[in-house]
Amino acid sequence: MVTPFARFVTASGLTNLADGVAVVAWAWVASLLTRDALLLVLVPVALRVPWFVLALPAGVITDRVDRRRLILAMDIVRAFAFALAAVALWLAMPLAEPPLRGVSAPWPFAAIAGAALLVGSAEVFRDNAAQTMVPALVTHDGLERANGKLWSVELIGNALIGPALGALLIAWFLPLPFVGNAVAYGLAAVLVASIAGAFRPPAKAARDWRVELRAGFCFLKSAPLLRTMAVLTGFWNMFHQMMIIALVLHVQENLQQSAQVYGLILAGGAIGGVIGSLIGARVAKAMGSMRTMQVMLALTPAAFVSVALAPGAVGVGLALAFMELTGLIWNVVSVSMRQRMIPDELLGRVNSIYRLLAWGMMPLGLLASGLVVRVASGFWPREIALVAPFWAAAFWDGALGPVRLAGLGARVSDKIAPVCCPPYRLRKRHCCRVGKLHEDFVDTAG
Repeated sequence: MVTPFARFVTASGLTNLADGVAVVAWAWVASLLTRDALLLVLVPVALRVPWFVLALPAGVITDRVDRRRLILAMDIVRAFAFALAAVALWLAMPLAEPPLRGVSAPWPFAAIAGAALLVGSAEVFRDNAAQTMVPALVTHDGLERANGKLWSVELIGNALIGPALGALLIAWFLPLPFVGNAVAYGLAAVLVASIAGAFRPPAKAARDWRVELRAGFCFLKSAPLLRTMAVLTGFWNMFHQMMIIALVLHVQENLQQSAQVYGLILAGGAIGGVIGSLIGARVAKAMGSMRTMQVMLALTPAAFVSVALAPGAVGVGLALAFMELTGLIWNVVSVSMRQRMIPDELLGRVNSIYRLLAWGMMPLGLLASGLVVRVASGFWPREIALVAPFWAAAFWDGALGPVRLAGLGARVSDKIAPVCCPPYRLRKRHCCRVGKLHEDFVDTAG
């Protein structure tokens, strides 16, 4: 008999395969419409900027509705958005040569950016609901193992198979990746609809969204460790996005490679991520959760430098593998930690605030990448300007490294007082619970 968690993992595999196809499709199609780095980043910015606007409402909604139905609805929305993008591209073909400044086809570019915005908006609700649904599908003792499976499935689809498949589909017919994604999200919706169980949080007598949102802020305010983890993840995501979007033009112009090779480079990085997701729980058990996160933070500057120095496509793929290995070990430990610490009835709101801090910095990294290339182009040849974001990300990550390590280390001795701000109307037992869970975590972290 197929378990609900197995259906959930399979649906996650399909959506992440589509996400992996989209990793290549969004950026590569945008680069066929413009070579202006600052305009190029507008499409991935459209994917990420909804975290600024919708993360908090998504948390409130996730804690009010059936999370399974919310995931189902968002998968249907994304299927529609990809179908819309496919039609827009098909009508615009054949495409003209992309200019170094401006856009060759404004209306198709706007349609692609609009579809990306719709996909990104649905992703905010879908991903928040998915992470909060996991504790209802497995026991708390099995969270690391469950999250490890989900991260490995995500990486296999999102970064290993998806990018290579997306590049292959682009070579066959430019709108084909978007058609395939519409189908994949439709199939995922069917699987999610077949999951049986109760996934609506316990109802409360009063449903004031302001009180509910304040309760989430109150909880996070009482959890210094969670706040620190969110900020650290946000900086890493900012630097990662700064580097990964610059990779598109670097592969095309500096390395003179095709979309297929670009997809294989991303797939090479995914191998490191898959390994990290599979060994993350074992590493945390051997080293302690806190020590594991500290070590992964210390390794990230070297990971960014290795991408900047990597010679050729194979070298870039190996450097990405190292970077994703450290990032996914961090993710397995930090996500499991978060799911344990937060009560189920608050999980959606606190998770959304956390991800607002962690994911909300991604658009800043994307815009910074385009600005760095634009400014560097005024001082150096284009081939050097295209790798400037790699060096900028490595420099700032290294410069902030000691501060981040000190901040994370200080949280080992933090104790969360079982007190909440009275105006937030959060029941006292919630605060007591987070204090106990935090102390338990500190004991096991060594």
